[in-house]
Amino acid sequence: MHELSLAGGIVRLVEDAAERERFRRVSLLRLEAGALSGVEVRALRFALEASVPGTCLEGAEILIDEPPGTAWCLGCGQSVEIGSRADACPSCGGFRLQPTGGTELRVVDLMVHDD
Repeated sequence: MHELSLAGGIVRLVEDAAERERFRRVSLLRLEAGALSGVEVRALRFALEASVPGTCLEGAEILIDEPPGTAWCLGCGQSVEIGSRADACPSCGGFRLQPTGGTELRVVDLMVHDD
């Protein structure tokens, strides 16, 4: 379950930002885990909930957006939406797809407080 190490990295990233930017508490953490990122969102949420006690994220609302995967089809020259890297092009049925979106796991924004 690599989501536990991902959660630990996210907590460290936010804790480092809290030290650098001098905020004490986060009330909202919004992440983006694309459909092609290889992240199991439910497992990541569970791992984050287990990792935040005693940190500035304790009590924060955690939102995880799941943008769809997109790819450029080398066969038909179209940008298409795909659910996994193994999908065929929905336009031409070809498998020569170059992912162009939905591959990231990133922190989108934080709502922070210095109280």
